[in-house]
Amino acid sequence: MKATATAHPIQGLVKYHGMRDPDLRLPYHDSISLCTAPSRTTTTVEWEPDGSDDGYRIDGDEVDGRGAERIDHVADHVRDLAGFDHAVRVESENSFPSNVGFGSSSSGFAALATALVEAAGLDMTRPEVSTVARRGSSSAARAVTGAYSHLYAGLNDHDCRSERIETRPSESFDPESDLRIVTALVPAYKETEEAHREAEASHMFDARMAHVHEQIQRMRDALRRGSFDDVFELAEHDSLSLTATTMTGPSGWVYWQPETIAVFNAVRELRQEADVPVYFSTDTGASVYVNTTAEYADRVEERVAAVGVETDVWELGGPARVLSESKALF
Repeated sequence: MKATATAHPIQGLVKYHGMRDPDLRLPYHDSISLCTAPSRTTTTVEWEPDGSDDGYRIDGDEVDGRGAERIDHVADHVRDLAGFDHAVRVESENSFPSNVGFGSSSSGFAALATALVEAAGLDMTRPEVSTVARRGSSSAARAVTGAYSHLYAGLNDHDCRSERIETRPSESFDPESDLRIVTALVPAYKETEEAHREAEASHMFDARMAHVHEQIQRMRDALRRGSFDDVFELAEHDSLSLTATTMTGPSGWVYWQPETIAVFNAVRELRQEADVPVYFSTDTGASVYVNTTAEYADRVEERVAAVGVETDVWELGGPARVLSESKALF
């Protein structure tokens, strides 16, 4: 009753904001994202029929408090599905910085759900597993199905699940193989759950709700046409909309840092003055995804690094998957 799974974190393209049901983590509206590789979370779980206590560790540290509660919520659901009350041990490792806006909760709960389901012997499709992962993080649902994925809003697990979007290459861009993501690390801690609460209380939340449904339709259409500019211009504008909604909540929370704005300016200079296909995107946090094509990746990374931030180059990642061999547990 042991399994190891791995999953890639997501970059939101049309992001969800606010939760209709915080317990089941049901979002108010649909969302679309892509997975980023080689960044990954690798998680090993073991169900212990004779065990008395659960144990969780991430990157070598014991997990307690709210983090443990979220893992409990996912593990308890799998226990219900499997019809047992076994204790469980979890060991998880990230290959990239966490809590800085690079989607560590998405890959973390996607890998956790995939490993828990496999170790419990449950026969579930990836969209079905996405409903398990969603209980830890709504974004994790999309990390389960991988690549470009769409999480549908709904009031139950049948409706609120993730499905992969089939893309189509154009003459100038293949969304599956040509995308490169220059990451700009701005290490400022953020709290996504608080951001969702702030957004719901913003006077701009209703305006975002009215706007986002068309954005979802336009994003799906752009992905099916293989239009780099349309996909990532939409993602850039959605990042601004997301942040505006958060910043106008009761606390006036601004999580961008000076380096974040400097990266935005560098991207716009490349695009406007050098005609480089490049767009910025942020989720909840100060770090930045800079989306470009394989042809321009080196040039874009050099310019972004000149701002004084740590950079890396990522590409599209696939779905969560079970590894053939399980790692040792603590």
